[in-house]
Amino acid sequence: MNTALVWSIAVGAIAGVLFRPKDWPEAVWACLGAVLMVVCGLLPLAQAGGAIVKGTDVYLFLTGMMLLAELARQEGVFDWLASLAVAAAKGSRARLFLLVYVVGIAVTVFLSNDATAVVLTPAVYAAIQKARTKALPYLFICAFIANAASFVLPISNPANLVVYGKTLPPLIPWLRTFLLPSICSISATYAVLRFVMRKDIEGKLEEDSEPATLSKPGRLAAWGIAGTGLVLMGASGFGLDLGLPTCISAVIAVLFVTRARSQSLREIARGVSWSVLPLVAGLFVLVEAVNHAGALTDVGRLLRWCAATPHFGALVASFCVAGLSNLINNLPSGLLAGGALQAFPVSAHIRDAVLIGVDLGPNLSVTGSLATVLWLIALRREGEQMSSWQFLKIGFLVMPPALLLATLAVSLLSRLT
Repeated sequence: MNTALVWSIAVGAIAGVLFRPKDWPEAVWACLGAVLMVVCGLLPLAQAGGAIVKGTDVYLFLTGMMLLAELARQEGVFDWLASLAVAAAKGSRARLFLLVYVVGIAVTVFLSNDATAVVLTPAVYAAIQKARTKALPYLFICAFIANAASFVLPISNPANLVVYGKTLPPLIPWLRTFLLPSICSISATYAVLRFVMRKDIEGKLEEDSEPATLSKPGRLAAWGIAGTGLVLMGASGFGLDLGLPTCISAVIAVLFVTRARSQSLREIARGVSWSVLPLVAGLFVLVEAVNHAGALTDVGRLLRWCAATPHFGALVASFCVAGLSNLINNLPSGLLAGGALQAFPVSAHIRDAVLIGVDLGPNLSVTGSLATVLWLIALRREGEQMSSWQFLKIGFLVMPPALLLATLAVSLLSRLT
């Protein structure tokens, strides 16, 4: 096998996903790379099809979450949450910063990091514009909390499903493992981001804002989201796959809130970014090709070395995977790491450190996670410009302390249990 050609196609496709040459959608580049792998004889067609099928649970999960997020957006749930934060700030920019952060945590935990980056961002921007204060410090929250809180629950990040696959822990064991690291991640991210933005959030808002009112359909949508969250926590508690319950619950919520009106259903369907599904499928094929070329063995060798290093193995694993996520995006790195973990079992704390690296590591750069890339696109739609260097300067301060503390917490818990 031509390993160099495999890596060239994979890196080129991922670069296309991240930088979108010719403004082509991300899915085009991922699918183009996947097709080239098969056409060039680098991956058998049957194996490519098997890689696509492997992602079924992820596709169902993403479909459900995107439907819920679009329902909430159209019914004004996110605008309502953001306006509540502005009103509760009572004229204080610093208090508003904390409240937006809390809203970001809630949305990430129960609706996934993509919903925070894509849907909450424009809602926060609109609310901040009404409050007549500088928007960028509050918009940064949407990017950083989307990753920092993305391992509170299994449903908080699609990458969680990718890394663990069929071995995804039930809810209670998950919380025992990741609740303390999540608290460390969320707290450290807030502390550093608050310090970096301290000058921008000094003083008072120009005027207090009254919270927006939530319509009856909006209230029903909020209850539908809450109900879906309960279903998912129940499914997670019993160790079930999360994709199908997510999708079914979301469809029921959409039909109930819209009363199955065809016009409303069409609007929600038009608002969903369906291209995410072929994007993820293409990435599954690319990672399968890279695994076929021997990358799986290399990653497995690194993880086994980390497992044999008692004091620093978890830190090496999390930081190495974090670095890989920023180079090739965390979904491909999660797929690669997940495959290695299934092929070469290692101790639990190394596996958990890998997940933290996949989820939290992308807070370093705009290329680290799909959620951050989508956040950047959302910013540009609102007229805000953000360079990769500008994000990197803040990410370099925000990400490492949070990753360090979260990984140390996982290691500590593993020694106590």
